[in-house]
Amino acid sequence: MLIINAILLGIGLAMDAFSVSLANGLNEPHMKVKKMSKTSFVFGFFQCFMPLIGWLCVHTIIHYFKQFETFIPWIALILLGYIGGKMLIEGIRGGEEEETAVLTKSTLLLQGIATSIDALSVGFTIANYNMVNAFITSFIIGNVTFAISFSGLHIGKKFGTKLSGRASILGGIILIAIGLEIFISAL
Repeated sequence: MLIINAILLGIGLAMDAFSVSLANGLNEPHMKVKKMSKTSFVFGFFQCFMPLIGWLCVHTIIHYFKQFETFIPWIALILLGYIGGKMLIEGIRGGEEEETAVLTKSTLLLQGIATSIDALSVGFTIANYNMVNAFITSFIIGNVTFAISFSGLHIGKKFGTKLSGRASILGGIILIAIGLEIFISAL
């Protein structure tokens, strides 16, 4: 039952990472498999790491984290809005002929944090797990996210090639929409 729950949690948590991966694939349709793997690893790593931080907070510093919890939707909105807005502006300015922007390490890091910040709260839901079960659950969540993100990149690349210069605009809109969805659902 632990494994099934972890897989279902992973699928639910990976939807933001899938959407961002889709946008990244749209934005960079010629991304190599090695970069796709690294990108998916970043999303999987953060989705694995954040529930462990949440679990640790429950068992150590919960009263400090409770005050921070109200800022989580704002952080996700600001990070994804910034990245999406930047992509949107580059897509509008660039036109059809210019090559789309390449996903940088700093942008990927911000995306990884922004899409997994809601996974901190999963640490609360697994608070009754012992350390081993919390680690197993987080590890499965990370692997599920890796697979789903890789799929999103692949699908985005296919459509990105067809959409050419407009892919950056669509990717930016997707990222902004995800940030708004996280923010609105938290209210």
